Amino acid sequence: MLKLVRQALTAAVLIALAVRLRRRARLPRAEPPPSVPAAVRRPRGARTALLWLAIGVVVTLTLAFALMGTSAQRDAQALMRAVAEQQAPPDGAEPLEPPVGEPVTPVEPPADPVATALPTPAASAAQAPNCAPRRRPIDPRRVAPDVKRAVDAQWRRIERWLRSNAPRTYRTLGAPVRARTIAVAESQMGVDFPDALRASLLRHNGARGAGVLGFRPGARDHLTVRGIRDAWREMCARRPAGSWDGLLIPILSYTAVDGATAYATVSSADGTVAGVTGRRLRSSYTLLRTVADALERGGAIDGRRPVVTGGVLRWKPAR
Repeated sequence: MLKLVRQALTAAVLIALAVRLRRRARLPRAEPPPSVPAAVRRPRGARTALLWLAIGVVVTLTLAFALMGTSAQRDAQALMRAVAEQQAPPDGAEPLEPPVGEPVTPVEPPADPVATALPTPAASAAQAPNCAPRRRPIDPRRVAPDVKRAVDAQWRRIERWLRSNAPRTYRTLGAPVRARTIAVAESQMGVDFPDALRASLLRHNGARGAGVLGFRPGARDHLTVRGIRDAWREMCARRPAGSWDGLLIPILSYTAVDGATAYATVSSADGTVAGVTGRRLRSSYTLLRTVADALERGGAIDGRRPVVTGGVLRWKPAR
């Protein structure tokens, strides 16, 4: 619309300039013989009025065409909306096909590691308790502020000690993870991560290797959010069916006595931690505080104390 108005005004200005230049380019004419009566000239004001009248007609016609085009566009858009409403599914029904450009699976963009689609667990996994979650919305809820402060305080103690004493182990700590990434894993697993666990993941998304949790005999990996989701699916699909409770959230992988891979867990029901130490801990916060105390005081956890070799934290049997 604005473009057409500008074109009309430009055309009017060009017409006015052309007329003015033409008048200046005319050469003076010879006077007619006295016997011939002089031609009657139109007043200068009349010619100017005719010029501006022509310009006004051009502008009026241009605006009229523009308004007609805009009205036609509005009518076409209204028709398209009406057709779309007739084809839309009824309220509460899912569309047969996803919107263009929006993936079906995973629920997160492919760049997000948690949302990477994995094969559906075996049919026997459906018999395992709490291992067949129903589809639920993604809810990146907020961690309770007091829990976040408490967990961050313990991580700061651990980080300070590692930076000063075991910098190579410090560099294995994972970067913070987004709250939505955790929410996607919760949606896919059908369980809620306790606040203390979520606060810990928001600070460090696991670690490369066992990291500060290496005191657990056979410890292998301090799991990331994606590792948690994958390990949960693996355990839910294990035989015999029912040997794993889907309410358990794996956080640390280790090699069991029989050589199989096992996991230390956090309970989504009460937040307790099992399998990291020889006793059940109250929460992920309690686990971090236990580690921080052992590092700062040189104490032992389950008979193992922290020893640094070449900038790497190792847990050796206490003498």
